Amino acid sequence: MALQKFLVAFAIVFVLFSCVNALSSNYYDKTCPDAESTITQVVRKAMWNDKTVPAALLRMHFHDCFVRGCDGSVLLNSTKNNQAEKDGPPNISLHAFYVIDVAKKQIENMCPGIVSCADILALAARDAVKLSGGPNWEVPKGRKDGRISKASETQQLPPPTFNISQLQQSFSQRGLSLDDLVALSGGHTLGFSHCSSFQNRIHKFDKKNDVDPTLETSFAATLKKVCPIKNTVKNAGSTLDSTTFLFDNVYYKLVLQNKGLFSSDSTLLTNSRTKNLVSTFANSQNEFFKAFANSMIKMSSISGSGQEIRRDCRFVN
Repeated sequence: MALQKFLVAFAIVFVLFSCVNALSSNYYDKTCPDAESTITQVVRKAMWNDKTVPAALLRMHFHDCFVRGCDGSVLLNSTKNNQAEKDGPPNISLHAFYVIDVAKKQIENMCPGIVSCADILALAARDAVKLSGGPNWEVPKGRKDGRISKASETQQLPPPTFNISQLQQSFSQRGLSLDDLVALSGGHTLGFSHCSSFQNRIHKFDKKNDVDPTLETSFAATLKKVCPIKNTVKNAGSTLDSTTFLFDNVYYKLVLQNKGLFSSDSTLLTNSRTKNLVSTFANSQNEFFKAFANSMIKMSSISGSGQEIRRDCRFVN
């Protein structure tokens, strides 16, 4: 009888604990009802001044969630004794951190100690997509901010050179499926890449080929001109698709034409399941938008080890 009572009590505690830590779409409705609209206004204003902001925020959110879960650890600054994630090799080109800082400052003035930096980043990424012509979705909220950020752990981020099996393993370790992989790859409809991320495809590809034979010939020739072996042009590179600042399904159409910029783009055609999804999304922007929204909700819910609500997103309390 005593054991039974203990198990019942334990179950109640477990359920309560789970509810406390569960994400919720109405998490701030009573404690900070203007948080979302404030973030949207900040993102919109930043976009007016800099068209690259949406791609930056979306990539930042992805890089945050794939290391330690969605806990805002990518936002932390390095210290004398620790090199933080933002200074790890894959994150050197991340920018627009100031957008999160501005939103955080405004929200702290309204609702001090309530809204986490991790939630602000998740909401800002959603707004970046929506304001670029993409889908809207209800962001689950209630994340806590992490206190640990290590540059060495950015090695966990899937690089643009990964093949389909490597990508599948990376995503599955985070509870994401092949369908999520293809849908989230559509984020490459926004942004720009430096030559270093696709250099492997256009120079000394393998012992037989200088250029990746899966690349469309004229596209490969254009990339070689932009990124010669001895590149002296600072920040040279290529846009990720032909509608750089518009969130649409053009990315998938280009992948089908063998004009995907990264190895990780073209490899989506090497698996029957992922190839069929690429074709589906290329033919229906609506199907892509629905899948992308669902996969973003799933990705942004990857559990982190957050413990606090930071007062300043760049520093632990």
